[in-house]
Amino acid sequence: MQNPKKSLSAFFAEEEPISPPSPPRLNVKSFSPTYDHYQDNLLFSSPGSSAANLYSRDPPESPWTLSPHTTPSPSLLYHCISALYRQEGTIFSVAAAKGLVFTGSESSRIRAWRQPDCTERGYFQSNYGDVRAIVAHGNTIFSSHKDYKVRMWKITSGPENFQAKKVAVFPKPQQIFGIFPTSSGFKHKDSISCMAYNHSEGLLYTGSWDRTVRVWRVSDNACVDFFTAHEDQVNAIVVNRNDGSVFTCSSDGTVKIWRRVYGQSSHTLTITLKFQYSPVNALALSCSSNACFLYSGCSDGIINFWEKEKISGRFNHGGFLQGHRFSVLCLVAVDKLVFSGSEDTTIRVWRREDGSCFHECLAVIEAHRGPVKSLAVALEIEKVVFVGFLVYSSGLDQAFKAWRIKVLSEDKSHHRVETECVEVTTKSAAAEYEMSPVLSPSWVEKKRQSNGSHFF
Repeated sequence: MQNPKKSLSAFFAEEEPISPPSPPRLNVKSFSPTYDHYQDNLLFSSPGSSAANLYSRDPPESPWTLSPHTTPSPSLLYHCISALYRQEGTIFSVAAAKGLVFTGSESSRIRAWRQPDCTERGYFQSNYGDVRAIVAHGNTIFSSHKDYKVRMWKITSGPENFQAKKVAVFPKPQQIFGIFPTSSGFKHKDSISCMAYNHSEGLLYTGSWDRTVRVWRVSDNACVDFFTAHEDQVNAIVVNRNDGSVFTCSSDGTVKIWRRVYGQSSHTLTITLKFQYSPVNALALSCSSNACFLYSGCSDGIINFWEKEKISGRFNHGGFLQGHRFSVLCLVAVDKLVFSGSEDTTIRVWRREDGSCFHECLAVIEAHRGPVKSLAVALEIEKVVFVGFLVYSSGLDQAFKAWRIKVLSEDKSHHRVETECVEVTTKSAAAEYEMSPVLSPSWVEKKRQSNGSHFF
């Protein structure tokens, strides 16, 4: 563990205050029990903090920015509270837990920042290059590195001190005659692009560009299962904590659902979802006692979603969200809200209507000057009352930003705008794809190289 130096190649970019009409006040409601499984991402504000002052009065020059998205009335207010820049290197991953935000980049260091103002608390490193993915749960951090291994860290953070201790490596070194072998049969053969942690089962899932998924038992660092998941690189993986099902997506254009064999550690494929016609880059799962929705972000800018039937448990395609002009690179779902980051440099915030699959776009945030690579979302709580969201984004413009977002209460009398959930057939979806006016340059190039012989 090393102490951070003051001469960091990063600085806060001050946002000039914008003076829109005074926003309507938010009717603050008590924190809902539906957020229980997000306890690790709660942030509590002190009574005297600037966050509390923002919600207690409307200043003469409000820092809040009204959503530029055209709606009958403002539904969302946002404000950039911090912006940091790296002079070199890309920030690949962002994760939030226990009042801290962690960023992984092309350097071997993982930096920790205090929520919400992103004051640096310290850093830790493994000396094995790029940190492609980070998963945070409580005081436990998992990070993937350039040597195709995963490291587990325990974080100790107090008002005056910050410490990180490496407690495990996946796969664990195997000692033979006093010599540690340089490779393991259980190690991935290419970069680990994504991870998901099932805390209740003590299982860590890793997806890789080598097209495989590996399952690790955290208690003893053992690889308990591995399988070839896709025909192309695995881009994202999520776990349903309610039933243990695993969702993976790939550049081969498919989303797959896996289940553990009862009483065993092995997994079996239950269904392949292939409604989209382009590589799938991101996944997000929104599950509650009333509904369960799966979202997938694609290279054509479309976000497809599926709704789970309560009786059969089958996922039926419900429609798509259209608005991004380039590839959707990251997704986060929190209750009825979906946050999407895109190659078109924007972050969009979507809201699903209660009791239906209708969605509306609440905001289009011009977030970065390059593709938005990663997102993390935390809930901000003041005196056991939910007051808003904290969104952390990293872009390929080498910037890391923090946003405070306040969603206004739904007004069911307003008309649904721009984006609706529509039931479509395969033919109409294909027609919509062909009519798309702008596609990601990287996707267009890849399609050209394939000579138009097939869609992903």
